[in-house]
Amino acid sequence: MAAKKEIEDVKVDERNKSLGRHLGTTIRQLRLEHNLTIADVSERAGISRGMLSKIENSLAATSLETLEQLANALGVTLSKLFQNYNLPRGAAQLVKKGEGMEVVRRGTRVGHTYQLLAYDQGPHKTFEPFLISLEDSCEEFPAFEHPGTEFIHMLEGTLEYRVGKDTFVLNKGDSLTFQGEIPHRPENLIETPIKFLAIIHYDAPDKENFEE
Repeated sequence: MAAKKEIEDVKVDERNKSLGRHLGTTIRQLRLEHNLTIADVSERAGISRGMLSKIENSLAATSLETLEQLANALGVTLSKLFQNYNLPRGAAQLVKKGEGMEVVRRGTRVGHTYQLLAYDQGPHKTFEPFLISLEDSCEEFPAFEHPGTEFIHMLEGTLEYRVGKDTFVLNKGDSLTFQGEIPHRPENLIETPIKFLAIIHYDAPDKENFEE
């Protein structure tokens, strides 16, 4: 029990230090953005310059009352000081222009490229966004079938696209959504070069199968 309490105390201490660093950095940034000196803010907040300096450098803990006084001195709300604290990191994935991973799919030929713009890092795919470029107006395509829902948005050119028995003429700015299980393919490349986004959204895995 004593060891467990000691571990919990360490975790609480680490969280307090992390929050102290965040508050200190935020207060300093806001002060500098407003072109205020430590003397200016400490006078407005009614605390000593030494205490403000310690708070900014996370060398001293402070009360909510003092934080509210500092927020008022900086012309912001109290919640502003906590706004970006403890946000999840690593949740964003940047793919720069032209750096999408080129993938080969059935029917891929010269002048017909698929660039995958995001990569799922978990055990199950949730979606796949492709940037597709087509240049050869004589190219013929096999029918594609896959799980999930597909969304297409035209960026350039004009394309006739078949979904099941229906065909749709897509111009720049047009969008098309359909179930991936229905056979689909580009039917006719009317005006090349053609570029479009194709985003496939997969259904969540069955919970019972996932647990197995």
